[in-house]
Amino acid sequence: MNTLFFIAGTMAAVSAGIAIFQRNAIHALLYLIVSFIGLGLVFFLLGAPFAAVLEVIIYAGAIMVLFVFVVMMLNVKGMWYEEKGIFRIGAFIGPALLALVLVIEVFYVLWSTPAGTYPLTMVGPKKVSISLFGPYALAVELASMALLAGLVGAYHLAHRIGSAAGKEEDGHE
Repeated sequence: MNTLFFIAGTMAAVSAGIAIFQRNAIHALLYLIVSFIGLGLVFFLLGAPFAAVLEVIIYAGAIMVLFVFVVMMLNVKGMWYEEKGIFRIGAFIGPALLALVLVIEVFYVLWSTPAGTYPLTMVGPKKVSISLFGPYALAVELASMALLAGLVGAYHLAHRIGSAAGKEEDGHE
């Protein structure tokens, strides 16, 4: 199980690192989704299947879909949709390969571990919620405020870029 833990952790770290240096927002989001799935597997291997499910459903599912829609709604000219080659199949090979490694690892863990037995003690939803809304309540609220500030900042930055591009098309500077 230690080997699987290190493979999943490495995949999560590599995907997050690639996401940071991507110039294309959609490609960065794909790598970030793979990173969240890898973190979910790490949580599962540490004995916290509830936290793993939350990681995949909330972060890889809901929040990343929200980010994709925000990027699409901003509709800034010259950003992601006008770049050449965004929909080439080669652009998705990296995230697909990393996700494939994680999927193989998940199937291995599920079929090699007898039902109901996991390597470490289980952490249930009650313990997670007591931690999140107990000693870590301030950290959770600060993280949500940081995400909100980043979203508002991205909107204003893209709005300025979009209005500047519109003025250039009209001949105004």
